[in-house]
Amino acid sequence: MNRAHNTRAWVLWLLIASGQVAAQAGDVQTGCTKAQACAVCHGPNGVSSAPDAPHLAGQPAIYLAAQLKAYREGSRKHEVMAVMAKPLSDADIDHLAAWYNAIRIEAILP
Repeated sequence: MNRAHNTRAWVLWLLIASGQVAAQAGDVQTGCTKAQACAVCHGPNGVSSAPDAPHLAGQPAIYLAAQLKAYREGSRKHEVMAVMAKPLSDADIDHLAAWYNAIRIEAILP
């Protein structure tokens, strides 16, 4: 890899890690409304109490959008998520990703 490529990769990684790439595409309030259907498994604020459902709060929007699209398209398999993601439009996914990315979480070390 050349130096320019390394710099671009680093900048892209920073944008992804901060959630700025996809979070700008979706509307947080619309995502909040849409996320009501997700609350059964992932908790009302994206913090799951179910042992087999991941926390969504604070996840990078680009990651969440990619996973929802993978469930919708069938390239990522999960019986329930396939059904939930199938009717979602790209805009729905962007809104959901923006909502969960906007939730701030705190990690406290022991």
